[in-house]
Amino acid sequence: MQNAASSQRSPTNGLLLGLVITLAAVLAYASYITIQLAGLRKLQSEMVDRNRKDSLQLLRVQNDLNSIALAMRDMLDTTEPYPLTAWTAQFERIHQDLDTGLKLEESLAGANRTPEQRLFLSQAVAQFWDAVNRMFGLAQNGKDAEAREQIRLSLSTAVSRLLVGNNEGEEQAAARIAQIYDGVQRQLYIFLAATLIAIVLTSLYLIRSNRQIFARMAELSEQRSDLAQKLISTQESALRHISRELHDEFGQVLTAIGSMLGRAGKHAPEGSPLREDLKEVQEIAQSTLNNIRTLSQALHPVLLDEAGLESTLDWYIPTVGRQTGLALHYEKTGMSFPVETSAGVHIYRVLQEALNNVSRHSGASDAWIWLRFSPDSLELEVEDRGKGFVPEKMQRGIGLVAMRERAELIGGTLAISPRPQGGTKVRLQIPRIKVDANGA
Repeated sequence: MQNAASSQRSPTNGLLLGLVITLAAVLAYASYITIQLAGLRKLQSEMVDRNRKDSLQLLRVQNDLNSIALAMRDMLDTTEPYPLTAWTAQFERIHQDLDTGLKLEESLAGANRTPEQRLFLSQAVAQFWDAVNRMFGLAQNGKDAEAREQIRLSLSTAVSRLLVGNNEGEEQAAARIAQIYDGVQRQLYIFLAATLIAIVLTSLYLIRSNRQIFARMAELSEQRSDLAQKLISTQESALRHISRELHDEFGQVLTAIGSMLGRAGKHAPEGSPLREDLKEVQEIAQSTLNNIRTLSQALHPVLLDEAGLESTLDWYIPTVGRQTGLALHYEKTGMSFPVETSAGVHIYRVLQEALNNVSRHSGASDAWIWLRFSPDSLELEVEDRGKGFVPEKMQRGIGLVAMRERAELIGGTLAISPRPQGGTKVRLQIPRIKVDANGA
């Protein structure tokens, strides 16, 4: 019992969970993107500001190095009227400015440089100023040629190395920015892939749940059809039994009573009150017998079993016209073929219910009936020009539901539609292969 209950459990909770997961994934992704973009914007702003300041310091350092290079070029020129010692003040000023710029640039560069790079830079700067001090020492001792050779050999190389290191610092700063963007982009792609996987899994679960729902609905529909077929078969069997009982038992009893009353009346004196009473009772019995036969035919027309659908409708339509007071216009078209008995019962019941609705609900005094035989189908159409129907009430009508069930049982389609000019049209169409007695 527990397994059956679990297999029939409604998937609503699962579907709601899947919807919540999907929405949560979308919201989480949207929040993550928003946070990342905000962080990236802030980081970009900070990086831009810091890199701008760092670039200014790098430019300052580079200008100082260029000034040193120009000064050394002039110092190497022997035609200059100034001695080498005259450049001491300028080099002191550049030394102070360069040290200040390098310290500021180092604080702004941060993680853009490795400890090895910082050590190399500080050693290169220290070596450069040592070489400058030795060069000025040689110049003060009157050794200008040796001082100029010191400028040519060591100081020029040191300046070039510092300029190369400065350019590397700028390239590292740009690479750091690109690395940050790549990292954020990679994280976004990973989160997007995870979100898409969650959505795909949720969608697959929803598809599986929907398939289970439709399979269950199909199973219930099949069970309902089977139940409807059994109920209709049981109903027809009960009506057939009651019809035969009425026709055979009560019909025979009333026929015997009528015969006995007729014989008794012959023995009574002509014109006597007894003979008149017996004749009246005989008429009542005959009227009751006629009513029972009519009721028996209405419950289950024996004529269907004996003569088929076409002959039954030829008898039934005028009969119901007399009983209800409707003017029924009946027309048959096409080459007729014998209709299988069980299918004929369902067609007869559909017509019976349609005419009952015309009589009780339409307010019309006329109705038109067409029975059309075609090479591939059989059609029954009933039309009236009354006040029509209300769709909401039509969906709840037991009789209309039974008509549809009977149409499905014989593989047909039932269409009930309003007429544009007023009234209702009922159209039953069945494939010939489903009802042809010769082909069954």
